[in-house]
Amino acid sequence: MECVITRRAQFSASHRYWFPELSTTENIERFGPTSRSPGHGHNYVLFVSMVGELDEYGMVLNLSDVKHTLKQEVTDHLDFSHLNDVWPEFQQTLPTTEALARVIWHRLAPHLPLTNIQLFEHPELWADYQGNGMEAYLTISTHFSAAHRLAHPNLSFEENCEIYGKCARPNGHGHNYHLEVTVKGEIDPRTGMIVDLEGLQKAIDDYVVEPFDHTFLNKDISHFAKVVPTAENIAVHIRDLLQNPIQELGAKLHKVKLIESPNNSCEVYCTNPESESKTLQVKQPVLAKV
Repeated sequence: MECVITRRAQFSASHRYWFPELSTTENIERFGPTSRSPGHGHNYVLFVSMVGELDEYGMVLNLSDVKHTLKQEVTDHLDFSHLNDVWPEFQQTLPTTEALARVIWHRLAPHLPLTNIQLFEHPELWADYQGNGMEAYLTISTHFSAAHRLAHPNLSFEENCEIYGKCARPNGHGHNYHLEVTVKGEIDPRTGMIVDLEGLQKAIDDYVVEPFDHTFLNKDISHFAKVVPTAENIAVHIRDLLQNPIQELGAKLHKVKLIESPNNSCEVYCTNPESESKTLQVKQPVLAKV
């Protein structure tokens, strides 16, 4: 039986975004505060996923051996280091989250049956790399607070209550929505980036967070005047809002994940037609949402 296992590791390190061929002013214009000398630091969290067949002892790999490999090949090198200087790969490429995830993959691939490297720079920014050349994924996590009411305009109050339960009450209710936007692209060999991070954050803020935050979605967002603002429909609308702005930044919107509450979340995939079609075939719920 094939199984995927994941091992967590962590390290603390600093880095600086700086091109020596640019002036101080040009570096500040391009990289903002991240260009400041001598750099800034993060508590990185690394998840290494591996795939294999279960052996007679019920294991894919001995986790003690995995722990030793991660320590020897990665964390002993990176912990309390300045990433720009620690590995030769970063002499010509900036040590961004996505570039670092790729280098870690190639450091570990000779020793472990990798299927995914996920690296968190901090809880609201992380990268995934799966061994596909220069292709990587970058995720930004953010949030907004909004109210909504789940009621189909063509149904009676009683019918809506039967479908949506308490969520159909006339005056609505609110959520602190958590939003994860994942983009896909090629890592630039010089900048180490798949997309301009400041531009990506601005697009998410301008098209989603600022318009949606502290609104009553049914009344303040015109799209939801006739579309029931379920978490699924909100995620699809966010996908539609972000696809073109992200494409203009040179990347592709890969996934939108909307967490309505600790109990409810949904994902819409955008770059895999098969996954997208399966995700979007959402039928009218037959049970009340709780």
